[in-house]
Amino acid sequence: MKYQNIREEELKNKVGADWFKDFDTTEIIGNIDFTVLPKQDGLFGRTSLLWAEAKTGDFDIPTMFVQLILTIGKARTFDKTLPPAFLGAFDGKKIAFVPYSSVQDIFYLNDFNWNVTPSKHETKEFQLIKARIEAILSGHTYVYDYVDDAKELHFFIANNIEKATEANKIKIDKNNFVPIYLRWLDTVKPIIDVNWDELKKANILDSDFYLADLFVDDKDTNKIEDDTSIRKNLFVVFYQQGYKIPKKYLNTMFDAMIHIANKSTYQQFWKRYKRPPLTEFHEYIIERRDLLVPQDIRERKGAFFTPRQWVELSQRYIADALGENWQTEYYVWDCAAGTGNLLAGLTNKYNIWASTLDQADVRVMHERIQHGANLLKSHVFQFDFLNDDFSKLPQELQNIINDPEKRKKLLVYINPPYAEASSARTVAGTGENKAGVAKDNKLYRLYKEKIGNASNEIFALFMARMYDKIPDAILGQFSKMKFVQGVNFGKFKAFFLAKFLGGFIIPANTFDNVKGSFPIGFTLWNTAIKEKIDSVVCEVYDNKETHIAQKTFYGNLPPSINQWIKQFDKANGSHLGFMGNASPDFQHNSQIYIAINKGIEHFNFWSFTKKNVIHGCVYFSVRQCMEATWINDRDQFLYPNDTWQTDTEFQNNCLAYTIFHGQNRISGKEGSNHWIPFTEYEVDAVDKFASNFMSDFIKGKLKTEEKSHLFDAEIERTEPLIFSAEAKAVFDAGRKLWKYYHTTVAATNETITDGLVNASLYDIREYFQGRNDKGRMNTKSTNETYHQLIGDLRAKLKTLADKIAPKVYEYGFLKA
Repeated sequence: MKYQNIREEELKNKVGADWFKDFDTTEIIGNIDFTVLPKQDGLFGRTSLLWAEAKTGDFDIPTMFVQLILTIGKARTFDKTLPPAFLGAFDGKKIAFVPYSSVQDIFYLNDFNWNVTPSKHETKEFQLIKARIEAILSGHTYVYDYVDDAKELHFFIANNIEKATEANKIKIDKNNFVPIYLRWLDTVKPIIDVNWDELKKANILDSDFYLADLFVDDKDTNKIEDDTSIRKNLFVVFYQQGYKIPKKYLNTMFDAMIHIANKSTYQQFWKRYKRPPLTEFHEYIIERRDLLVPQDIRERKGAFFTPRQWVELSQRYIADALGENWQTEYYVWDCAAGTGNLLAGLTNKYNIWASTLDQADVRVMHERIQHGANLLKSHVFQFDFLNDDFSKLPQELQNIINDPEKRKKLLVYINPPYAEASSARTVAGTGENKAGVAKDNKLYRLYKEKIGNASNEIFALFMARMYDKIPDAILGQFSKMKFVQGVNFGKFKAFFLAKFLGGFIIPANTFDNVKGSFPIGFTLWNTAIKEKIDSVVCEVYDNKETHIAQKTFYGNLPPSINQWIKQFDKANGSHLGFMGNASPDFQHNSQIYIAINKGIEHFNFWSFTKKNVIHGCVYFSVRQCMEATWINDRDQFLYPNDTWQTDTEFQNNCLAYTIFHGQNRISGKEGSNHWIPFTEYEVDAVDKFASNFMSDFIKGKLKTEEKSHLFDAEIERTEPLIFSAEAKAVFDAGRKLWKYYHTTVAATNETITDGLVNASLYDIREYFQGRNDKGRMNTKSTNETYHQLIGDLRAKLKTLADKIAPKVYEYGFLKA
């Protein structure tokens, strides 16, 4: 074996130096182990030549490729940067290559869970991909031994990898037309001589110019003249080395002629791609033009495809609620239709209306009608539901809305936008509120007073206007479930009174381009029956449409846990640290941490003192002892009942859990560490600790001269705290870790600083794991003893978490 007994990083360095010295192998792309790029930038930057998986030793080739494919697929790296000509896998003995084109279809498998951990080989996803990859590799793999095949390997690299940049042009298909568009935005859009703001007023976007560019050939000859289906769906066409916008789209007397300011740059960009796209993808690219709208505009307009499986499931729920003849007895209006896929499967086209914000989408739907879509052209129209007056609606639809009896038979069936005015980055202090998302319409100003902060959500504005302007109709919608239990929806629930008819929730990440792990619900409401939203029971389906549970969402909840903990926030007294109290739901639990100093996040920082340790630890443990899932993501933590106050085992378990939790970031480097749970003698410390508060507190050795509330008695005790067996196991594991740390420090020649002596668990982790070049703590350590000790501590902590969890519901911190 050429490369023996070396670590993975050293292996990658040696392979790069020995075989790819004429290339750049230093760049890191996503989570990919090894990347090969040209050393010199081209006119439009560099395109990867090779993405590879690296393993030490002698490893199984298919397994390496599977892990690489899962890594790429999970991060969707191919959506963010153009893929290379080859994928690779290498270890200490050999290297293998496979053309990317032979495996790229794997990345577009339907109903595949890409969220599995790539290194877990026992998952069904890993085995499924392995079976696929073994079949592909049998005919498309190039495998070389570093020693036996050195000459052939050099030849392959020189004639394949090195010449990948000179290979045939990249063919445009459904998998790469979006990444190419993103590059087009950076290179071609700036050289188009046009006033983009003026064009937006006519609903003509940069993507229309990109589509015009796609449908020409390598000689810049327009290829759409003979293709009626394409021509009718393009607002802009390539014309005489520039662009033409037909006058009918601008409402002017003449066509608009647009010039390209730098034709050389334009030609150099398109030299890389084979135009027009492959014929079999023409219809798909036109239909999915919504993918070319920038993300912020997509959020505002709701340009998110509803997966076919959920369309069909929602229509089954509608039939259950309204009866099997509902398509004959009810009218249907999708007022956020996009390109109309939510209406697929409906049979009575005479009762269906579809409206959308963009005229381009209307044209797509009209084209789909010509190809057999079951809609009427006269029932498909451009309409801005949040801004336009209802007088613009087709007269037949107006007649239904204006007739009280017919209106009761109108189903508003929608998948509206999910955008809101803030994000996690805003809370973390690294971003700004997306103020225009919901406020750039008349409805925001009109309904702000009626529905309060819910007006920041576009889907809530759709609900409000439907409820206000189409009273007594039926609403069937896909949306976040926060309108039921969200803390900002109190006024909304007082405004929106309707009877719940049924519904289900599914993972949000099954929707096209929706990020995050939270539930999207389809819920049905009869607005003619006025009922407050107290609770909503939904069926739960996983991403494969398997029914897995029921979930109750509560609309009438007690005050939040943050209101409860605030009453114990005492700024006076001996300061032990701060706890960031993020919004009280599972979604925000990852933002909760404890540190000596306040952070920069935009939420309250609660002060630990000697008098409120138990309260703070109960709060912290309640919020951290259960993992956030897509199902519980929006569940609210609540103001508890009083019964927890007499459960000293629960309180002590919470103290132990908080001391040893990874989100306890107390550091002796930042100030006095009052959180060391052991004495110097228990852990053979290298020197005396600056504070023995926590070990004294645990042993009942603290005294206080003033007494103001229940838990002052707790810190006057002369008896030690009594812990459960699970908590004792955590202390035992922690003691071994602390002792190993001090033994390790004592054995080095390091100067014994206060920071080393008074190390917290956070400091111990940093000591053994170190930090990367970006200042982030590494996730692993090369010290095997430490690795075993920290693993044991985490396992014991998980067992303790399972002990605490049932009490969270029993004491009312969460509602089951």
